[in-house]
Parts: sequence; C-alpha cells; structure tokens
Amino acid sequence: MVRADRWIGAALASRSRTRGSNNEPSQVLLLRGNLADAAFADIASALGDALAIVIKTSSLARRADRLETMLAILRQWQQTNDMETLLSEMAEAATELFDADRASIFLWDKPNKVIVGRPALGVKSGELRLADTAGVVGQVIQTGEPRRVAEADAAAGIDRAVDKQTGYRTKSLLCVPLNSASGARLGAFEVLNKKNGPFTADEEAALIELASHAAVALESTQQFEQLLSRHERLVELAAQDTLLVGDSPAIEALRSIIHRVGNTDLAILILGENGTGKEVVARSLHYGSRRRTEPFIAVNCAALAETLLESELFGHEKGAFTDAHESRAGKFELASGGTLFLDEIGDMSLAGQAKLLRVLEEKTIVRVGGSRSIHTDVRVLAATNQNLSDLVRAKKFRQDLYFRLNVVSLELPPLRDRGEDIMILAEHFLRQFCRQMAAARQNSPPMPVSV
Repeated sequence: MVRADRWIGAALASRSRTRGSNNEPSQVLLLRGNLADAAFADIASALGDALAIVIKTSSLARRADRLETMLAILRQWQQTNDMETLLSEMAEAATELFDADRASIFLWDKPNKVIVGRPALGVKSGELRLADTAGVVGQVIQTGEPRRVAEADAAAGIDRAVDKQTGYRTKSLLCVPLNSASGARLGAFEVLNKKNGPFTADEEAALIELASHAAVALESTQQFEQLLSRHERLVELAAQDTLLVGDSPAIEALRSIIHRVGNTDLAILILGENGTGKEVVARSLHYGSRRRTEPFIAVNCAALAETLLESELFGHEKGAFTDAHESRAGKFELASGGTLFLDEIGDMSLAGQAKLLRVLEEKTIVRVGGSRSIHTDVRVLAATNQNLSDLVRAKKFRQDLYFRLNVVSLELPPLRDRGEDIMILAEHFLRQFCRQMAAARQNSPPMPVSV
C-alpha cells in the first residue's frame, strides 16, 4: 500500500492467492481521500478476489470454446486417411484456432537429419526441406522444448534463410514438439504471425495439446497408408499368379474377352471341362476390374449340402439352428464390394437356385434366423463343367437363373485343343516349383551333419 498527498494505492491481489503467483492480477486500485489503511486494504482485497474470479471464468470460457473447436477438428481428422489431406487440414485448423497467418507441420526424417515441412506455401514442390538443426523448428525438434518468439525478438530468434526460400516474412511464431504416444519425436507443429498481439502461454499449452492429438492422427494415417501399400503389393502378386499361360489363338482370344469385360459388373458364366482353369479365369476377371482390391470369395456349390447352402451363402444369426452358437456372415457379406465365384453352379439344388435368384434380383440378403435385410454389392461369376442348356430343358436348372447368370459366357478350350501351349505350361510350372522349393529350403532348419 502506498500513500502520496491525498492519494492511496494498492495492488488488487486476491486473498486466495499467494503473493508472487504468476496468475496474480497486476491491476492497481487508486483512491483519493482519507480512507483508513485497513478499510482500503479490505476494499482492494475484495476487488482483487472479484477480479480473479472474472479472469478465471473468462479463461475457463476460452478454454471450453477451444476444446469444443478441437473436438470438431479431431472428428474431421478421424475421417481422413490420406497423409497430404491430413497435413493440410491440420495446418488450416491451427491457423484458424490460433488466429495466425499460416501453419506448418514439420516431420522429422531422423536417419537423413532432415525436417520436411508440409504444407509449405510459396514453395513449388509444396514441401520445405531443411537440416534438422535449422532455425527455431530445429531447436524444438532437438530439445523437445516449445518455443515462442514475439515480434520484438524476431530479429534474433528467427532463421531468415527460410524466409528467403519461401518469400514469406516471419514476425512471430509458436512452435511445439510433435511426439508420439510412446514418446518418439515425430517432428514439430508451428504457427506463424499471430494477427493480434503475441502468442500467449495459454496458446502454447493449447498447441501442445493439439499436437498430441495430431501425432496420434498422423501415426494412424501412416499405418493405414503402409497397410494399403502392402495390400496393393499383395494384390499385384496375386494378379501375377493368376495370369493365363499360353500363346495359342484360343488363349489370346480369351485374354481379349477378359480385358473387355473384366472391368464391368456383368455376371459371367464360365464353361469348360474339369482342369481347363475356370477359377484362374474368374480370378483374372476379378483382378482386371475396379474391384481388384476387394475380396475374391470362391464357393464350391457341389461340396455344399442343401441344408448348409443357405447358411454358407447368406449367413446366420445366433441360435438359428442347433449348432449356431454365434452369428456369422455368409459368403455374400464377406465378398461385399468384391467378387463371389460360384463354382460348379450346375450342381446346386433347385431350392438353392431359387434363393440365389432372389438375391441376384433384389441385391439384398437375410441371414438364416434373422429379419434384417442386408444390402450386398457383389459381382457374381459362375462356372460349371455341365451343359446348362440341357439342364434347363431337363428342368434341373431354373431358366430365369440361367439367363441371370449368362449375361456373358466364356467357354474355355481343353489343353488337347491347344497343344502349342504344353511346353509353355511345363516351363511355367517348373519355374513355380523351383521357387517353392527354394523358399522351403530357405525356411527349413539346417540338416544334421554326421561325422
């Protein structure tokens, strides 16, 4: 408390806070008059308490608004599986949340001692590559400590070489480390040039919180992209293993038809004797279509008892029959988005044919014991070694199902009609067996040596 002439002044310090606290209000109360020191002290303390409450309430309200905004941001991030899109969304969200001019995420390529900033506005490639010790970002990545640089300190704290590269003038910045849940340093999160005033300690804490969620989203997206890349490589390998082998005119004609109809959703009936490669053709049709990354499910209709056919194709609910201890999806559900190959379709019972026809017409299934209709997006390929036309005339195969399946038919030639392919097939299988033997030998334990 200070007196001068008839003026009396005191700091508005809350009685609930200790003196010297970082959160203590810095406002001062001045009054002119002959008020006693004790009375003035009580007034100053009461006003200090009230001011502290107002400041705390305002801070909590700002934090609540920020958290609500963060939740909306996180929901958007969870729906993004593309890395470039995610990085752009993160930068846009931080720019808006912290009232900044722009933002960037720097990912650390530790083995090469490089940090890569994306998105990098003003850079042709869209990314900024720097040494992992460069500027404030380099300091944050190396130390793991956040940094705030105000406009007054920008001359001493900011690496202008980056500004020259981007053509951008950095006046103030806030940069925090980007750490994974396991504590590994992924990079740094930076916002630049706050539009009104310097970046505050509260904003630093908020960016640290946002960065923790960003790290989780980045790791999830990286894992998704890695899985997608591996899946695509496996699809390529599977497609290579289903190539039609041979140079005969019949095989060339078959390849041409597969190329024309493969990338359609037309139902195809594959006809041919046993051993002519009907499933190989079906897989070639699948891997030549837009469904190639989705499941290919094969069902041997001749091996299914009539009592199990409906459950196998359409699934069942728990308790639907004696052995139904749990719900199970059928082949139509498992193949959703992909291709369902029905081999030996000519051996399916008439009752099974009727149920299959209904599904093909309505594109919905109902599990055994269930009542809910489930939509299916499945391309159906069927194969048989029998003459379906004769079966239709003999009333052993439904005519309407035959027309539904026989939109396009492929008749496969037997090997005896394409003798020029025998040596090509022999060489193909020999190479295949050699690869299998080499892999088996590599994975087998060493043979014991007798002395």
